[in-house]
Amino acid sequence: MTQRHPMTQEGASSLKAELERLKQVERRRIIQAIADAREHGDLKENAEYHAAKEEQAFVESRINEIEAKLGSAHVIDISTIENDGKVIFGSTVTFIRLDDDKVETFKIVGDDEVDIRANKISFNSPLARAMIGKHVDDSFEVHTPGGDVDYQIKSVNYI
Repeated sequence: MTQRHPMTQEGASSLKAELERLKQVERRRIIQAIADAREHGDLKENAEYHAAKEEQAFVESRINEIEAKLGSAHVIDISTIENDGKVIFGSTVTFIRLDDDKVETFKIVGDDEVDIRANKISFNSPLARAMIGKHVDDSFEVHTPGGDVDYQIKSVNYI
């Protein structure tokens, strides 16, 4: 049996959009580029042809990768779950670092959705693992190379 990997609804939609773009736009563009390059004659020394074939291989590989990810995804729509203040996969958590009162907010997502600039962290990260199962006002500790850091959960949203 294939192992299922959790993914948010947002992450699945993003992958589906990328897959559609690759299949409907990029594939067609590359096929045309290959056809155009073939018209230039000798394929052995045709840089445009080789570049287009290389790009085609990359796009086909990415299509296969996305299809595999979506095929093994367990898509979780957090907005359909009643919010009881518990940190779960897909929740957006605001917490405070107790030693310096720094407030941070992160959404807990699947491994393929991680985007630290967008404040999305993997459910497998030490920070997320320490939070999952906790509730609003609970404290938790994260072990870091620089020492243990204590936090307190301020809010949990299912959005």
